[in-house]
Amino acid sequence: MRLRLLRRRLTISAPRMAVRSAMPWPFRWALAAIVFGFCAAISLWAFEFGKNIAGLDQGAQQALLRLREQVSSLQTELAKAREERDKAQSIANTAGTLLTTEKSAQDKLLLEVKQLEADNRALRDDLGFFETLIPSSGVEGLAIRGLQAELQGTGALKWQALVMQSKKGAAEFNGRLELTFTGLLNGKPWTASLPEGPQSFKIRQYGRLGGVYEVPAQVVVKGISARVLDGSTVRASRAIKF
Repeated sequence: MRLRLLRRRLTISAPRMAVRSAMPWPFRWALAAIVFGFCAAISLWAFEFGKNIAGLDQGAQQALLRLREQVSSLQTELAKAREERDKAQSIANTAGTLLTTEKSAQDKLLLEVKQLEADNRALRDDLGFFETLIPSSGVEGLAIRGLQAELQGTGALKWQALVMQSKKGAAEFNGRLELTFTGLLNGKPWTASLPEGPQSFKIRQYGRLGGVYEVPAQVVVKGISARVLDGSTVRASRAIKF
């Protein structure tokens, strides 16, 4: 029964009914948006006002200024570090150039020292060779004034000969030097000459000839003889024994 009465009140058959004009939905949404916007503006204003009262903006500005100062300081330090790096790189490049120049000069000095040592050895050989010369008094014409031979550690025989013309103003002599090596091979006599044959030479006053002869294995050299040939004529000779 009560349910029926309630239905009659809420429906068209109710004893009393009021007719009102309804507001369109777009206007309702627009009104709601205006209300919300107004509320948001009031909230934002309240937030900004509270922030100003609390001094938050001032602290943020000070922190921003400090950060800017730190950035400026770091940029200055970075510029100094780059300048120091460039200076260090320049010094390193200069040091590298100096080291390269010093190494080149050192290599050149080593080559010069080796050349001087070789020249010194040659001068010592010449000095020792000339010290063994026989006095030239009483000897005229072409002669073999010195003949030396020295066995090296490698088994080679280093020989030297000095050919001189004692006559002053003598004409240039063009001849050949023939060497003959004698010794023993397995207890039997052995003889050999220079592989390339007699050595040609030209002298006006004197000339030093020399070379290295590779002694065959199991050969014991006992002596060496030298002859100066003018065509087929023997102009001078000399022999030494070991």
